[in-house]
Amino acid sequence: QVQLVESGGVLVQAGGSLRLSCAASLSISSINIMGWGRQAPGKQRELVATITKGGRTNYADSVKGRFTISRDNAKNTVYLQMNSLKPDDTADYYCNVGSILFNSGSFTSGSWGQGTQVTVSS
Repeated sequence: QVQLVESGGVLVQAGGSLRLSCAASLSISSINIMGWGRQAPGKQRELVATITKGGRTNYADSVKGRFTISRDNAKNTVYLQMNSLKPDDTADYYCNVGSILFNSGSFTSGSWGQGTQVTVSS
């Protein structure tokens, strides 16, 4: 089973940008779908972005237009570029393998990394 290691989480001011990275222990070229989720204190985990191996992306409404997911199969890495950050984006961010994000915001089960903390100050 692939192991996922996230990095890039820091304290950033509102309006700022940040890029998270997810390094996989195995080749991701054959992994159909990967994504990023987050969990804020006291809230349920949500899946915010997914990308297929063909490059098709999908985003939760809460991040659409601000976050961009990408993948570099040669580096076995998935990225999450976050722009126009808001205090509400404060959460632990987790890399994901296998979950499908529906328009309702619900998602199927998958595997998760250990997470990286993002704090957005106002």
